[in-house]
Amino acid sequence: MVRAEEILSMEYLKKTEFTGSTEGMRYRLEKKESKITSDSGEEITVKNLLCTIWPEPFNFHTTPDSEKESKEFSFDRDGVCDAVAWMNDRLFSEHEKFQKAPSNWDSYKLT
Repeated sequence: MVRAEEILSMEYLKKTEFTGSTEGMRYRLEKKESKITSDSGEEITVKNLLCTIWPEPFNFHTTPDSEKESKEFSFDRDGVCDAVAWMNDRLFSEHEKFQKAPSNWDSYKLT
C-alpha cells in the first residue's frame, strides 16, 4: 500500500520526479506542464501531477508504454493524496497482476 506521507514534498516534485514501488507495482509522480488558451485568448501554463503505474520488475524507461497506466491530478498536496488513493485502488483491483509481476522476468523482452 502506498502512503501519502511516503511521497516527498511538493518542492521536491517541482524539481524532479518521485518513484517508488510496493507489492509488485511501481509508480512515478512528476510535474506536467501544459499550455492552454483562456477565453480571452491568453496562453496559460497549467501544472498537473502525472501519476504513472506499471508492474515490476523493470524501471520506467525500460517498461513498454503498453504496460503503463497514467492519470493526472492537481499539482498540490490534495492531488498527491488523490494520486495515492488512485494507486491503491489500482493495486487492489489488479492485485493478481502486480503480485505475479516480479516472477515474470523471462516474459519481458528488452528492446
